[in-house]
Amino acid sequence: MAHQRPPDTGGDDPDTEAIVRSRRDPAAFAEIFHRHFAAIHGYVARRLGADAADDIAAEVFLAAFRKRGRFDPARGTVRAWLYGIATRLIGTHRRAEGRRYQALARTPADRFEDGHEELVAARVTAGRAGEDLAGALARLPRGDRDVLLLVALADLSYEEVGQALGLKTGTVASRLHRARRRLRESLGGTDPALIVEETPA
Repeated sequence: MAHQRPPDTGGDDPDTEAIVRSRRDPAAFAEIFHRHFAAIHGYVARRLGADAADDIAAEVFLAAFRKRGRFDPARGTVRAWLYGIATRLIGTHRRAEGRRYQALARTPADRFEDGHEELVAARVTAGRAGEDLAGALARLPRGDRDVLLLVALADLSYEEVGQALGLKTGTVASRLHRARRRLRESLGGTDPALIVEETPA
């Protein structure tokens, strides 16, 4: 049940402070855009490709702007909130993401070039399992893949992933463990140098 939240002040967090100010002065939301757009865009690009990233990243900030009055700092950081919005929007394009990983699985590793957004498989693992890893990612359940890639690509802590997806930290840890195990099994027991280090925050 929704309940009335007492007025918040932003405290010492500049993101929260900007969100609070933007409720009175919408132009203040530009600070959030400038601080986080590049990272959100990069996350979306690694998951769905550069063609989709411009539109979806823009949708993330449009949705955040529209929902800024409902942002609750007691539930987490602005950064986690934005990644949660991004992940939900990516979810609406999940077929495209599945096709993307399937296509990556068919692409020889030597076709990847450093700095290219198609390096998603190499970004997630230090060892460039490449084709096999992309295929394994495509087969993961969506919830497990979301958790894994928020940690691997967005570098969120377990707590931030929980804030982004509305999960308990223990659930994040178990999904991440399950995703890693499934990837190891798909890769014939080879540990792809570790698909996200086991470092709960």
